[in-house]
Amino acid sequence: MEAKVRVALDAMGGDYAPGATVQGAVEAAREYGIGVQLVGHEEQIRAELARYDTHGLDLAITPTDEVIAMDEHPATAVRRKKNASLVVALELARSGQVVGAVSAGNSGAMMAASLFVLKRIAGVDRPALGTVMPTRTGTTLVLDVGANTDCKPEYLQQFALMGAVYMERIFHINRPRVALLANGEEETKGNQQVQETHRLLKESAPRLGLNFIGNIEGRDIPAGAAEVVVCDGFVGNVVLKLSEGLAETLIAMLRSQMTSNPVNTLAAAVLKPSLKQLFKRLDYAEYGGVPLLGVNGVAVIAHGRSNAKAIKNALRVARETAEQGVVTAIAEGLARLGTSGEQRAEAGV
Repeated sequence: MEAKVRVALDAMGGDYAPGATVQGAVEAAREYGIGVQLVGHEEQIRAELARYDTHGLDLAITPTDEVIAMDEHPATAVRRKKNASLVVALELARSGQVVGAVSAGNSGAMMAASLFVLKRIAGVDRPALGTVMPTRTGTTLVLDVGANTDCKPEYLQQFALMGAVYMERIFHINRPRVALLANGEEETKGNQQVQETHRLLKESAPRLGLNFIGNIEGRDIPAGAAEVVVCDGFVGNVVLKLSEGLAETLIAMLRSQMTSNPVNTLAAAVLKPSLKQLFKRLDYAEYGGVPLLGVNGVAVIAHGRSNAKAIKNALRVARETAEQGVVTAIAEGLARLGTSGEQRAEAGV
């Protein structure tokens, strides 16, 4: 039976491809009813598919013999390898044959190819890459986390708008709280970039419909002080990598303590259901990936270490992003913001 919605998947992207990617596609098709267009080496994909019962699942293959490796220079690789699996996946999205594309491959190449193939939404200066983090009270989107290490205040203002749209549409949070990451809560805190961004957001929030709550500090992110946290890609990437390392370390320490003596082992058995839920919340695979916000289409970038569960959920995120009209909503918000300062400069205004 033909599925109503199909998403393109770079079957060759990621540390565990094509095994994990194909398995994730099978699970997404079976559990979520998503049609998946697997892009990559046909023989390898078919060999992996043969390991599963795919009867009745919408799993198709678009063969291509080029792959962009993790260590290749992103822009150079995209220019030279027009038939690379992640590029072809994005071309399928651009042409409308699928609603979006997913890759756990070279993230820099995925960003470069998304800009080249899908282009930017009108009014976007720089697309942003976010990450969803579990918090004490729910989830928080932090952006940017690496796409833009040097940012103008106008970029961060746009990130705030795009992040709010994403959390409203995908996580169904009414008027998500938007905060600016700084080294203090006061308006006067932060470097010149942060202070100017604070001014822009404070002035434009009513017009854009943003629930801007001002500055927060790094410790406030896991506490759930805001649903959208805005920063430049340099700071955001440090926050992301520190959070990943801290979560992995805490889980390892807990597991070690749970089996350190008979009493702890018995207590762990009693607490097992609760601990299982905690570990699940801390597992990046539950969130799959986040779209590159600001491009004129759906391009989901998954973690390079993505396992089958992460791929399955990244495919779900791609479908939801398309179905919830995230791209259109961002375009409408940017229209309220008006032409950016950078675009006015480019136009000579």
